[in-house]
Amino acid sequence: MAEALQQACARRRPAASVIFHPNRGCQCTSAAYAQPAARPGVRLSVGRTGQCWDNALAESFFAAIKGELLDQQSWPTRAAARSAIFEFIEGWYNLHRLHSSLGYRSPADFEAAESA
Repeated sequence: MAEALQQACARRRPAASVIFHPNRGCQCTSAAYAQPAARPGVRLSVGRTGQCWDNALAESFFAAIKGELLDQQSWPTRAAARSAIFEFIEGWYNLHRLHSSLGYRSPADFEAAESA
């Protein structure tokens, strides 16, 4: 996940401070993981144990990716699924899919409006 966080920051180059909310797994609370997240503008936010609403946004995303992609067909290899997930996120979810929490705009449109 540290690699994913680094890639996201490099690709998206957030103009404002962002909050990264991982789960409470040991890899997410380790010093090795916190180091890449310590870059300027990225704050780690790990909720308390048993606070299910802390993960509501992540759960919503996982429900979308399962319902709109993963459950639609079988995946012959892990590499095929990984490639499809990347295309779903970078080619559809972030660029074109409308999100009610963003005023029915895509994340890309929302970020562009915020940085203007």
